[in-house]
Amino acid sequence: MPKTINKIKKPVKKIKSIKKKAIVKTTHVKDAEAEKIPKEIAAIIEVESEGTEKNEKKEKYFQAVGRRKESVAIVRLYTKKSTDTLEGDYALVKVNDKDYREYFSDANLQGIVESALRKLKSLNRFKATVKVRGGGMAGQADAIKHGLARTLVLFDLNFRKKLKKSGFLTRDSRVKERRKYGLKKARKAGQWSKR
Repeated sequence: MPKTINKIKKPVKKIKSIKKKAIVKTTHVKDAEAEKIPKEIAAIIEVESEGTEKNEKKEKYFQAVGRRKESVAIVRLYTKKSTDTLEGDYALVKVNDKDYREYFSDANLQGIVESALRKLKSLNRFKATVKVRGGGMAGQADAIKHGLARTLVLFDLNFRKKLKKSGFLTRDSRVKERRKYGLKKARKAGQWSKR
């Protein structure tokens, strides 16, 4: 019984791949040749063309990259609409599709993330989406802070002076020191023995 089921599944996979190839080949077909296309494939082509014709208005954003230790954060800054509401005095920042208060459970790290916006007294003026990877939580928070500061400068050059003076635009270059030969860590040596 199981052998017949396997035999049935294989031709189905081949049919799907044939349809995909047919779609790719027939998207640039003239009207005279369109009549030769099977009805199923023609219907799929119509659905695809309808989806591509919709012109969705994309929001304008400013994008920058922030770095710290091993962490890299890609930050997109949007000007906030009046429809986006927030309870309390919090920034609207999404980190890896989560609210930054949910992503960073530590209050100190939350403060680091919103520090650039707090400095400019514009917590509720912007919203941001962040994709961050690598490193630990502290490194990621600092990378987001660096990226947010850079996007704010792209938004308005007048912010640069204030952010530069506070040190938000400087990439913190401190990283873990490499281990040296003969030592246990970067500087830690083994116990010295007299004999």
